[in-house]
Amino acid sequence: MAEKILAIQGNSFKNLNIITDTTYLLALEAQRRNYKIYWYETKDINFINSKLIAEVCHIKFLENNKTYFKIISKKNFELKKSKVIFIRQNPPFNMDYVTSTLFLDTIKNSVKIVNDPTSIRNISEKLFSINFKKLMPPTIFTKNLDEIKKFIKINKKIVLKPIHGYAGKDIIYINGISNIKRIRKYLKKIGHVMAQKYLPGIKYGDKRVFIINGKVKGAISRVPSSNSILSNLSQGGKAVKTTLSHKEINVSNQVAKVLKKNGIFFAGIDLVSGYLIGDINVTSPTGLPQFKELTGINLAKNYWDELEKLK
Repeated sequence: MAEKILAIQGNSFKNLNIITDTTYLLALEAQRRNYKIYWYETKDINFINSKLIAEVCHIKFLENNKTYFKIISKKNFELKKSKVIFIRQNPPFNMDYVTSTLFLDTIKNSVKIVNDPTSIRNISEKLFSINFKKLMPPTIFTKNLDEIKKFIKINKKIVLKPIHGYAGKDIIYINGISNIKRIRKYLKKIGHVMAQKYLPGIKYGDKRVFIINGKVKGAISRVPSSNSILSNLSQGGKAVKTTLSHKEINVSNQVAKVLKKNGIFFAGIDLVSGYLIGDINVTSPTGLPQFKELTGINLAKNYWDELEKLK
C-alpha cells in the first residue's frame, strides 16, 4: 500500500501556538488517519528537471507534550507524490504567496491541494465580497479621497480596511468628516481600501462562520476588548460560544455555495449584525481549536471526512 503523505506549506512549524493553531489540529487528525506529515516553507520550493521539488521536514506532531513535534528526517521530495497538500501559510497575500500558487498549479491535476492554488490566487479576501453586495452593509472600494468624503457624508461613521490586509491590522474607525488629514495619510500608506458603514453591533462581537466543502459547519463569536472595534483573536478579541440565526445561516449558505463553485474547500467568513462584512478568509482560515474548546466538536474530523470523499 502506497504511503499517504500530507505536505503542508506553512510558516515555520517551530513557532506554532498549538492551543490556537488550526493547522496543528488538522495535522493531528491526518496522523490519526495514518498520513505522514511533510512540512515545507515557500522558500523551500524548486522547479527542477520538470519536477516540483520541496526541501521538506518529515515531522511527527505530539499531543499533551511540552515538545509538540519531532523531526524524523529532512529530504528533497517531489510534491506530486503527496496524497494531499495544504496551503496554510499566514497572509500577507504578496508576490511570494502568488509565486507559490503558480508553482502548485503545475501539479494540481495530480494532487488534492487545499485550498485550490488557482482559486486562492483569484479570490481576494476582501474584493471577492463584491459578489455579495446585497448581503453587506454599504461598502465601497477606492483610494480616492473625494469618494471617501462622499461616503462619510452619507454614512457618518465608517471603517477603513486595507484590501489585502489580514488579522485586523491597519483597520481604522472614522467618525465624521473632521478626519481628512488622517484619511489622506492612511490612503497614501495603504492604497486601495474597503470603506464600510460602521455597524455598532460590533461591540457585541462578530461571528466567524466555518465553511467546509460548501457546507456551513458552525461558528464562534469573537468579542472585541473594551474600547476596540477589532474582534480578531490576534487583536485581543475573545472567542465565545454562539449559534447562528436564520438570517445568518441564509447569508452563510449563499456565500458557501459560491465558494464551492469557485474551488474553495475551506473558508471562514465574518458576520456582524447579520451582515457579511467582507472578510472571506480562504488563504489560511483559523478558529477550529477555539470552536473545539467551546463546543467539544472537533471540526478537523469533519474536514478530513469531507476531504477524503473528494475525487
